[in-house]
Amino acid sequence: MRNALPPLLFLLAGVLVGGAVSLHRQGAARGVTGVVGLLAVAALAGGILWLLPGEA
Repeated sequence: MRNALPPLLFLLAGVLVGGAVSLHRQGAARGVTGVVGLLAVAALAGGILWLLPGEA
């Protein structure tokens, strides 16, 4: 499971980015679009940080 988490986080980030773009195109409230975008950034950052070497 440890090796599967970063790709899953990257996949989640992609889905959230697509959702944010879709919400923006549909004219959703700016706050909702911003929250979805921030969740996408958090998932992407989590995936990147998970790949960094940790302390052994």
